Amino acid sequence: MKSGIHPEYKEATIKCACGATVTTHTTVGDINVDICSKCHPFFTGKQKLVDIGGVIDRFNSRRNAAMARAKK
Repeated sequence: MKSGIHPEYKEATIKCACGATVTTHTTVGDINVDICSKCHPFFTGKQKLVDIGGVIDRFNSRRNAAMARAKK
């Protein structure tokens, strides 16, 4: 490998909002995530609604407004 062209590959900690931590190696550094394999519904089998910033509420309000206009 050529010297001086590759980024530094260092140990990093990935921290989830649920409290889980994973130690790995990366060029980025420490990472914070909102959801991981320990709390994601696909891996846990538990149904959990993840609504980030009211996305579902905004969608429902737009849909309801469109349906109200269509009924007129």
